[in-house]
Amino acid sequence: MKRVIHWFRRDFRITDNTALAAASLSGEELIPIYIMSDWRSQHGWTGAARQEFLCGSLTALAKNLEAIGGRLIIRKGDAVRELEMLAAETGASAIFANRDPDPFGRAVEARLGAMAKAKGIEFSLHKDACVHERDEVRTGQGTVFRVFTPYSKAWFNLPKPLPGPSIKKLVTPAGIASLPLPQLSDWGLSSLLSTPEPGERAARERLKQFVAGPISSYGENRDIPSLGGTSHLSQDLRFGLISPRQVYAAAKKVEAELPPEGRKNSMKFLAEIVWREFYMQLLWHYPEVMDLEFNPTWRGMNWPGITAVPDAFERWCEGRTGFPIVDAAMRQMAATGWMHNRARMITAMFLTKDLHLDWRLGEAFFMRSLTDGEIASNNGGWQWSAGTGADAAPYFRIQNPWSQTKRYDPDGLYIRKWIPELRNVSNASLLEAPANGLPIASGYPAPILDHSVERNRTMQYFSQHKAQQSVKGLKP
Repeated sequence: MKRVIHWFRRDFRITDNTALAAASLSGEELIPIYIMSDWRSQHGWTGAARQEFLCGSLTALAKNLEAIGGRLIIRKGDAVRELEMLAAETGASAIFANRDPDPFGRAVEARLGAMAKAKGIEFSLHKDACVHERDEVRTGQGTVFRVFTPYSKAWFNLPKPLPGPSIKKLVTPAGIASLPLPQLSDWGLSSLLSTPEPGERAARERLKQFVAGPISSYGENRDIPSLGGTSHLSQDLRFGLISPRQVYAAAKKVEAELPPEGRKNSMKFLAEIVWREFYMQLLWHYPEVMDLEFNPTWRGMNWPGITAVPDAFERWCEGRTGFPIVDAAMRQMAATGWMHNRARMITAMFLTKDLHLDWRLGEAFFMRSLTDGEIASNNGGWQWSAGTGADAAPYFRIQNPWSQTKRYDPDGLYIRKWIPELRNVSNASLLEAPANGLPIASGYPAPILDHSVERNRTMQYFSQHKAQQSVKGLKP
């Protein structure tokens, strides 16, 4: 009987899984495998929240595969070596996988393709993480879009693939050695976080609940961090518990039944899916953004920090800056592995424009802290806030944390939820910098800086660098 391997990477579902569907049609017997990384204790690009959600999602995937006759095989170590060994052990003639949009995954794919060719094994890669990937969305001249709005228009104008069916039956050969399903302790980690329920079923339920109500008011509520106005699907898309095709189809289905304003809100939500894919295609074509500013003008920028606050980064990480909206967001992430999108912009701009710290520090900290840490979106979001990326906020657009609080949390609901020290203070105390730099409440730190002063310094830093680059002939 023809045996084939499906390598699960970031596609932990049996419904609308492109490579899994192709593999199930190709072979009479299918060997599903997940390969654990072998690092321990710490990793620069992930942490306890994401690994905990990963473990739960793999447990759910294993149960789903067993329900249709399959069995998830777990191995650990270098992916290419483990897949080569599995193919040799089982006599598998093909390896199927979904493409990874990130440079690290692409490097593994290149090695795997070379190994498969040398061993005479078919290697089949498929599009799955995006509705439109790589080179599908191009300008009229065939070049890569570098600006979001025209990219978005072109994206929406393309025909959309429909979600595929669920796999109903698999046959996995007996007797294949497997490690136990991974646990957080396998990476030397522990967690007390309150992360979302993992697994494909839970992801589909979150999508169902969102399109049944919040999507119709998404535009009005998405920026209010105290409300449940967003989809909460980011971790599900990150791990492939649900596909972007399913999300698009579900939104378009309800959109037809909504009034005009509701349809506008649905389109605003779908624009966030487009942002995700815009950042992915930028990372595909410009992988240097992992280390460098997307806009060459801002490469070599000096991020001096604040001499008077040597522990500023640590205080930002721990939610002890004395700016309530910033601290609430950082504490939310510490407790749940998730942060509201508006809060991500506020905290990112505070780090770069108030603390004058390198955006790469914040980018890495978010990746270690977030359940939904997505390399392309995280990089794109941080460079947007820093003013260095594609379609970035201009360097002179510097968010004032006090003004942001007035606009998006005027009653302090979000702040009080995450900062118990401030539960008994007045709303007015949360909306303006405290007089004389004094603490807002006992047990809560005073602001570590004056926003107006640091805003002027940011303007100076960027203006000086821009002038230096102009001398070199680089245009912003």
